[in-house]
Formats: sequence, structure tokens, C-alpha cells
Amino acid sequence: MADPLLTGVLLVGGASSRFGSPKALATVRGETLADRCWRVLGEACDERVAVGKSGELSLPFPVVDDGSAVRAPIAGIVAGLRAAVHAVAVFLPVDCPLVDARTLRTLAAACRDAAVPRHGPLPGAWAKTALPVLERRLAAGRLSLLGAYAELDVAYPPLDENLLADADTPGDLAALDRRLTGRSGCAQPG
Repeated sequence: MADPLLTGVLLVGGASSRFGSPKALATVRGETLADRCWRVLGEACDERVAVGKSGELSLPFPVVDDGSAVRAPIAGIVAGLRAAVHAVAVFLPVDCPLVDARTLRTLAAACRDAAVPRHGPLPGAWAKTALPVLERRLAAGRLSLLGAYAELDVAYPPLDENLLADADTPGDLAALDRRLTGRSGCAQPG
């Protein structure tokens, strides 16, 4: 059976308060995080969409405004699902530079209403079937994605947890860059 068509959504709307500057513009291995994650989404998906706060960042691709005053992943997921052409979308936060196309496809293949890592909601795959629940929770100010799980059919596929690390601080990003450098001779993610 062929893989279903898939939308990839890059989440670039975070405040980057712990990072101190826009994470999307930080670099690892000579690429901005935004460019790196956009490339990985292109390797895994038939369609790509970036979601964030329109006009905040100068990126080489358009950013769909999440239409929300809040800065929370749920706002980006709602906007991404609304913008997605396909029934399932994988969501990649801009600060996860180790995630590869295989991880995104694994999440998508497991998705019922959602498929997420055991340790948290992102990166993850979300189906349009989850949209009514997520929209209702966002409108009510209930911003926790983890809280939505009780109302959704969520899968937890086996994933390489080492690839899911995120960069909340410049030190975190430097550590991830060292991990990528240590893989010389091996296939790099993305």
C-alpha cells in the first residue's frame, strides 16, 4: 500500500524567550533551523506549510499566521490543520534539528487522531479528525495538547528518542550541533 499524502507543518511561532533570539534564524551545521526543518519536511511530505505569527520573521518561505493572540503549540496545530490539504499533517517545531524524514513518516503512519512521542506532544502527527476538539480547547483557553489526549485516539509509535531533542537555549543548540558533528561518516538526519 502506498503512503498516504501528507502535509508537513513547520511551527515557527514560539516566543524563543529562553533562547534569547528567534530560534528559526539560529544555525546548526551551516543551516538556519528554519531551513533545516523545512528541508526535512520536504523530504517526508507532499505539501509544506509554515505556521507562526505573520510578519515576525524574515524566512525564505511564506508563514501562515496562526490567527491567535496566544503563543502555544495548540494554536499552530489548529492553524496548520486548517491550512493542510491532506487529512494528516506532521508538525515539526523549528527547534528540533535532529528529527529526520523517517521519524515524521513513522508518526504519520501511526496517526489516528494523533501520534506523538511518549514524552510529549511534539513533533507529532495530527489528523483533521482532531480539529474540532483542538479548536474547542483553544477557544476555551485550554492550551495543553497533553490535556486533549483524553478526548482523542492517540498513538505512541516507537521512535528514536535521541532524534527528538529540542533546543530551548543556545547551549542546547550547541550540544545538538556537537551530536550532529559526532555523526561524521554516518547518515545525518534530515
